[in-house]
Amino acid sequence: MQVLVRDNNVEQALRALKRKLQREGVFREMRSRQAYEKPSERRAREKQEAVRRARKAARKQAQREGLLPQAKAKARG
Repeated sequence: MQVLVRDNNVEQALRALKRKLQREGVFREMRSRQAYEKPSERRAREKQEAVRRARKAARKQAQREGLLPQAKAKARG
């Protein structure tokens, strides 16, 4: 992974690097590898994540079909 530093602006480059690492899931993986996770806990977590993804997909589909109001756009700046 590579981030360019422009005009000696290290802070901006560091923010860009953190954003890239966050998008790649590096922080989540580091946190999960800090301690041993029992297989039963892993299955429960993965099932919970699958349920969350399914609910999110169903919510998005309902919004596309007009059954739910559209999500508000996040304000940037």
